[in-house]
Amino acid sequence: MWDQVELRLEARPRGVHLVTGEVLGAVGEELARYEIGLCQLFMLHTSASLSVNENASPDVRQDTRTWLDTIVPEQFPWTHTLEGSDDMPAHVKSMITGSSLLLPVRDGSLALGTWQGIYLLEHRDQGGPRSLIATISGER
Repeated sequence: MWDQVELRLEARPRGVHLVTGEVLGAVGEELARYEIGLCQLFMLHTSASLSVNENASPDVRQDTRTWLDTIVPEQFPWTHTLEGSDDMPAHVKSMITGSSLLLPVRDGSLALGTWQGIYLLEHRDQGGPRSLIATISGER
């Protein structure tokens, strides 16, 4: 069986944002129908990305942002600058971190570890709302 849902995440400033609750709120009804399966989350943007990481300490989110801003600086001889100084670095960060996640589904929910959460990595200062497609497949 298959389900697909498009969901929209609220606009956030540059940073690493825990969005597990928003994702589950948008796809929970569909997930509840599956005993076992997979859920792919795909980001429909090129200047934001998705990740799974520790959901407890806000320090992890801050350190991740600091590291990304350090390895992909805005002050660099970028050629693509028409959309602002944060745009090309955002594209590179998205390439490094990835635009999709493949998550296991078990007993009607995402099978995340105790300390795992889904993150929106917003790489623009003001990227706006972000859209994802969740595709769920498995056995009901």
